[in-house]
Amino acid sequence: MSPRASAQSELYMDLPPPQWSEKSEKMVVVMGATGVGKSNLSIKLATQFSPAEILNCDKMQVYRGLDITTNKVPIEEQLGVPHHFLDQFDHTRGELSPHDYRSLGRSTLEEILSRGTLPIVVGGSNSFIDALVSDQYIVDPYVYWLESVSPKLSYNCCFLWVDVSLPVLYEYLDMRLDEMLQRGMFSELCEFYKFKYDNKYNNKSDSYVGIEKSIGVPEFEEYFHRFPPSRQLKSLEEKNLREMHFKKAVRAAKNNTCKLAKEQVGKIKLLRSIGWDIRRLDATETIKAILASDYSSSAKMWEKDVFEPSVKIVNKFLELD
Repeated sequence: MSPRASAQSELYMDLPPPQWSEKSEKMVVVMGATGVGKSNLSIKLATQFSPAEILNCDKMQVYRGLDITTNKVPIEEQLGVPHHFLDQFDHTRGELSPHDYRSLGRSTLEEILSRGTLPIVVGGSNSFIDALVSDQYIVDPYVYWLESVSPKLSYNCCFLWVDVSLPVLYEYLDMRLDEMLQRGMFSELCEFYKFKYDNKYNNKSDSYVGIEKSIGVPEFEEYFHRFPPSRQLKSLEEKNLREMHFKKAVRAAKNNTCKLAKEQVGKIKLLRSIGWDIRRLDATETIKAILASDYSSSAKMWEKDVFEPSVKIVNKFLELD
C-alpha cells in the first residue's frame, strides 16, 4: 500500500460501520478480482431471490463486442435474468466514465426498485461500484481514488466479496487465458484490429479508450501492427518472427491480468478499511479443484464455500429468515 493510501486508510480506522443517507433501499453487491466467479454467483443469487435484476459493473463488459476477450456471460448462461449495462454501449462513441455510470446506474436502480425487484450489482470495477453506491462522489481526475471514496453510502448494501488466494488465482488466470484463445479470443482481436485499421488509423496508439483498455487489446497491438490481419506471410523467418511476437503478447496479457487481479483485491481491502461492511467468501478450494480438472469437487466446493454462505448472508440481510 502506498503511503498516501495508508494515511487515508488510517484516517477512517475509527469510523463506525457505513451510514446510509435517506435512501435505505436494499441491494446486493458482488465484488472480487477477475476470474473468481462473480457473474456465476450473481446469476445464482438472482434465481434464488427472484425477482431480481443484475447491473453489470465491469468497465469493459459495458461495451458491445469482444465478448470472449472481456469474459461476458453468454446469453444462454444468464438463465433469463435481466442484465443491465452488459454489451450495451458503442465503444466508438467514447468512454463511459464512473460519473456517467453513477448517473445511468442510479436511474436504472430506481426503475428496478420501483418494480419491487432486488438489484444485484456485479463486477470487478471498484471505481464504478464506488461511484454508484457512495453518498458523495468526487469527480476529479487529479484526486487519488481512495480520497474520493465515501464511508457513507446512499443505499443499504450487502457486499459479497468472492476471494481466491492470489497464487492459486494467478495459476488459474494463466490457464483461463489459454482457454480463451482456444475459444476464439485471437479471432476477436483480429476482427477488432481490422476494424480499427480500416476505420481509424494504422499507427500504434499512445493511449487507449474504453474497450481498447481490455486486457488483450493493448498487449496484441504491436503484434497486429507488425502483422496486420490481411498480411500474408511467405518466408519461414517472417512466420518465426510472428510466432515470437504472438508469445510475447500472450505473456504480457497473462502478466497484466494477474496485475489487475492484485490491484482489484487491494482496492477491496481499502474499501473494507474505511468502513464498508464487505463479507468475504473464500473460493480458493473451488479454483484448486478446477486446476486439477476435478469439476465434480469444484461444483461441490462452490456450493459449500461460496453459494450457500452467500444465501445465508443475503437471507439475513433481507430479513427473510
